[in-house]
Amino acid sequence: MNTRFYNIRLLTMDGTMDVVPGEVWVEGNRISYAGPSAFMGDANTDAITPRVWDREIDGNGNLLMPGFKNAHTHSAMTFLRSYADDLPLMDWLHTQVFPMEAKLQPGDAFWLSRLAVMEYLTSGMTAAFDMYPWPEEMARACVESGFRTVLVSGLNDFVSSPEGLEEDYLKFNSYDPLVSYQLGFHAEYTTSRKILEAVADLAHKYKAPVFTHNSETKGETEGCLERYGMTPTAFLDSLGMFEYGGGGYHCVHITDEDMDIFKKHDMTIVTNPGSNVKLASGIPRLNRMLEKGVRLAIGTDGPASNNCLDMFREMFLVTGLTKLREKDASAMPAEEVLKMACVGGAYAMGLTDCDCIRKGKLADLVLIDLHQPNMQPVNNIVKNLVYSGSKQNVKLVMIDGTVRYEDGTFFIGEDPEEVYRRANAIIERMRQEA
Repeated sequence: MNTRFYNIRLLTMDGTMDVVPGEVWVEGNRISYAGPSAFMGDANTDAITPRVWDREIDGNGNLLMPGFKNAHTHSAMTFLRSYADDLPLMDWLHTQVFPMEAKLQPGDAFWLSRLAVMEYLTSGMTAAFDMYPWPEEMARACVESGFRTVLVSGLNDFVSSPEGLEEDYLKFNSYDPLVSYQLGFHAEYTTSRKILEAVADLAHKYKAPVFTHNSETKGETEGCLERYGMTPTAFLDSLGMFEYGGGGYHCVHITDEDMDIFKKHDMTIVTNPGSNVKLASGIPRLNRMLEKGVRLAIGTDGPASNNCLDMFREMFLVTGLTKLREKDASAMPAEEVLKMACVGGAYAMGLTDCDCIRKGKLADLVLIDLHQPNMQPVNNIVKNLVYSGSKQNVKLVMIDGTVRYEDGTFFIGEDPEEVYRRANAIIERMRQEA
């Protein structure tokens, strides 16, 4: 499928945040040209070579940009959306989430993940970094929906094993072009030292990064200090866990020394403001992390704890909460936030071919409708995206060169109503089992 986007405003994020007029060509699943219009006398020979297009899309002056990357989520937890709300984190986890998760049956995660994929598309996301203990079903759901996913293990004392982690690592890194896999575990407080040491050994064996929930709550950090005399970041680093990089989800309660460890190993902190606010976990010191040069990305967390899988809302919360915490309206400017949502997430997920719009990159793109009142007047498009943008502005999402969502219609190989029916049937069965 060869597609030409023309009459667009173009935000490549290829080392610049400038918005310029132009067009983008997609041949197969990759970008073959991005730049000024072929009819504007551009000297680039590629731009004047005739092509045969399967489809030419008139952007009507709208914005074409790289897709958002959801750098931390638990997709299949859609079944718990609005089921167990308004509870402290540990009560929520142990009295509501874990008992319901025990009722999941084979096949459930497939349909629950497809539901999440649909919501990701409506928010302009082209990939998600997904942690949940049903990797085969999650991978199949994403492949059949045409959605890019990076799976990461949620290994802990109760789920999987280091041997299972290694098996999944090898299997899903050769599963499908839309699927990849990263080493990981749930959290320090749910995982014994013996298992953590085994994960660190795997990281060294495969020279691979490792990802985990890290310092999400004050109690989690204090518990690790009591057990090991170190913060979770320092303790895991002492095991050699991050020799080849990786990242931490949440990182609300980390020290300057912890940030130095992230910087030293070129790791990413993935912030999840919607979940952190809803579960009252706290507001991370993102401004300090930026000052220290730590890589940052944004995730929604799962639909059980957020409950909305919406990158626009997360972006606004990232900047708004940081300004509030710092008591400084200039903190965390929109440009930095948008980089986190696109380029930062791509780096964390190992999706280096999907980070920007450039010839040779994979065609994971989103077309933003600027012909909406919340995008007018067009004083500053980047700031509009972060401060006033919403799902209503997502006009089209292309993943791997194929349009998967356009003008409210899904192209995911399944009737949306069937996905809804399946998801509701799953939670109804669980309620009857209670």
